[in-house]
Amino acid sequence: MDDLHKKTIEALNVLLADYHLYYQKLRNFHWNITGPHFFELHLKFEELYEEAKLKIDEIAERILTLKGKPISNFSTYLDTSNIKESNTSLIDHEMVTAILEDHKALLNQLKVVTNAAESAKDDGTLDITGTYIGELEKTSWMLNAWNQRN
Repeated sequence: MDDLHKKTIEALNVLLADYHLYYQKLRNFHWNITGPHFFELHLKFEELYEEAKLKIDEIAERILTLKGKPISNFSTYLDTSNIKESNTSLIDHEMVTAILEDHKALLNQLKVVTNAAESAKDDGTLDITGTYIGELEKTSWMLNAWNQRN
């Protein structure tokens, strides 16, 4: 592992774990949503987990680009992630609230990655984190607006 990028790789591995837990939570909610908002949230959760799946691959490939090794065991993700699992009995607005909390955790970890990448003058990682931050902020705004109606 390149010493210059060591902190960035470590921070990216935490972000990778975060996105895995976020992805699985979205799948959980997609499968278990019921009630009057079923159709809109079923589709929204699918959209979000498909985006998360792409990000998981991009993060792992960035770690490899920096000559690091992406973590890849689910037990390690559970131990490493800032995001925790959810049960399957949440109702629609509780699911959205949980996703918004996960967005806060993802944004916090993206800032950790950004700080490490700035120190290493790693423009490639900074490009990724800037894009992810903008997308998460917009999605959070929309989900929060939806949650206000409940």
